Amino acid sequence: MKAILSDLLIKNGLIFAFLVVGLILLVSFWIARRVLGGLIPGVAVAIIIGLVLAFLGGERGIASFPLFSGMALLGGSMLRDFAVVATATGADPAQMKHAGPAGTIALFIGVVLAFVIGVALALAMGYTDPVSLTTIGAGVCTYIVGPVTGTALGATSEVMAISIAAGVVKTIATTVLTPLLARRLGLDNPHSAVVFGGLLGTTSGVAAGLAATDPKLVPYGALTATFYTGLGCLLCPSVLHVIVLALLG
Repeated sequence: MKAILSDLLIKNGLIFAFLVVGLILLVSFWIARRVLGGLIPGVAVAIIIGLVLAFLGGERGIASFPLFSGMALLGGSMLRDFAVVATATGADPAQMKHAGPAGTIALFIGVVLAFVIGVALALAMGYTDPVSLTTIGAGVCTYIVGPVTGTALGATSEVMAISIAAGVVKTIATTVLTPLLARRLGLDNPHSAVVFGGLLGTTSGVAAGLAATDPKLVPYGALTATFYTGLGCLLCPSVLHVIVLALLG
């Protein structure tokens, strides 16, 4: 019976993956509500649980185990991009048009500011070569921009790992702190959500943080956060890397 059940779950890996994620979310929201008293959003707890499971799973995360092989598809780029696009379609075009100039300015400020902070951290860690500085700076933008930039410039695996870690820390911090600071930041309308997504850029962190603040704001923040990733992938290995070369090369 055990073998039959295992074989059934493996053959229906994607469906089982949805079930596992649903259970993780159920447990996470229970912990957030009952144990943490609502101080930390359930989505933040879920992300932490997911990171722990990925760490325990090995090179491919929990998908390394045949029983959880469906996680590789569920967590892959195809469904991730589909989720981002599906979320963004919930935005009101009129609100987006109204916040357009501010959102565009926020995108450039967000990318450049995160990059500068990342380069400063890399210098403090003892890195001096332009490739490493650029890659770590890009990682602070997002954990996607970091490896994309590192691959383009030929960074070492160690530096790329640091850039990814920096992006993950930013995502978790955004998820946890957004609902706690939302009122002080005036994060209560589509316009501010657009600017917020453009400044921080981490799509998963912005979406999760806004979901814990006000689900109606998620499409607006997620849309500009998605553009942030694309802009970072364009600027970091090109214009910003040239600037680092000119200053420190």
